[in-house]
Formats: sequence, C-alpha cells, structure tokens
Amino acid sequence: MIETYPNAGALADAAAHGIVAQLAEALRMRGRAALVATGGRSPGPVFDRLAASDAVDWSRVVVTLSDERCVDEADPASNARQVRERLFQARAAKAHLLPLWPPPAVEALTALAPFDAVMLGMGEDGHIASLIPGDPGLQDGLATKDMLRSVPAGLGKPPVARITLTLRALLDARAIFLLIAGEAKRAVIEQALAGADLPVARLLGQSKVPVRILWTPDGG
Repeated sequence: MIETYPNAGALADAAAHGIVAQLAEALRMRGRAALVATGGRSPGPVFDRLAASDAVDWSRVVVTLSDERCVDEADPASNARQVRERLFQARAAKAHLLPLWPPPAVEALTALAPFDAVMLGMGEDGHIASLIPGDPGLQDGLATKDMLRSVPAGLGKPPVARITLTLRALLDARAIFLLIAGEAKRAVIEQALAGADLPVARLLGQSKVPVRILWTPDGG
C-alpha cells in the first residue's frame, strides 16, 4: 500500500504524473478540474513539475487548499503564498485560486466538489490538513458534514489560528495523494494502518476514495 521512491525528486515525479492524469481526465470528461493543494515541504517540488505540464489546460483548473493559516497571503506562513510562488508559474499561471483565508463562500467551495485530486502531507503526530491531535474540536472536524472548520491558535507549527477542510470534504474527491518523507513518518503511517487512533488513520481506513501513499526516505 505504501509506494516507495528512492528520493524526493522521484516521489515528486510520480505524484505530479498522477495528479496531471486526474486533472486531464476531468477536463476531458467535464470540461473543468479542481485540485486541492497542501502546504509544507513535500508539495513544493510537485508544484514545480505541475507548473511545467502542458498536458493540462490550466485556465480551466481551480485550485484550493487543504488548510490555511489565518494570516495575510504575503506572510511566509501562508500556504496560498507557496501555491502562487511554486505552482502558479509557467503553464499553470492561468489556473484559478480559491483561497481558504479569508473563508470562501460555502457555495464556491461546494461547487468544486468532488475534487479531482487532493494533495496531503502528514505530520509526525498523524495530522492531515489541520485536523490536529490535541484540538478540542478534532472529533467535530472528523465527523461533521460541514466542509470547513476553524482551528484555534496554539496548535501546529506555527501555532496560529487555522482553517481546514474537514474529513468529509477531503473525502469528497476522486483521488487522494498522501506525500510523506522520512523514517519517522513512515512509522506513523504503519501505526495508522495497524489501527492507531490518528487523523490519518481515518483517511486510510475508508474505502470511498483511493489513497496513494507516496513515501521516500529522503528529506525526513
């Protein structure tokens, strides 16, 4: 179930190839496509490869985020800033961004679902998006039928207030790509697959949406 790649570049190649295939199929079948991007270190090289792809008509692709820090987009902590700087370049400069902060209209987000591809990272505590262990509202984020929820300051790095897609929203997708690096995170994935009570385990334990786990020992 865990796809192993020798280095971060090989992982990025595989992830980008899979995401491009999903987006291209959506454009062929429905004339539009929706991608959920994510923050952190792992997606940067994937964004670079996506930006160079000529297999996608990016003018018909809308990109939103799995989660966001409640900061101005100019802030280095902003996930939207990383998406603009790494993905919205070259051929992908014509894509459209639906930021999560300030929160978008629910109707605008709902209109994108089901998402054609969802990119996720994972923390060493087993969190995905900003569904973070220790959050008093975590169970609501895992069970609610709403698409968005707020996360109070004090959790994650940096410990600022956040907004996140809920588990229900993440699973309203056609394919999920979980990008992880390093031995510590592989151990967390194996614990989740064995039944540990972690947010990522909820993702891996469902059968509604195919999840590709792409792992490399490089860049832990």
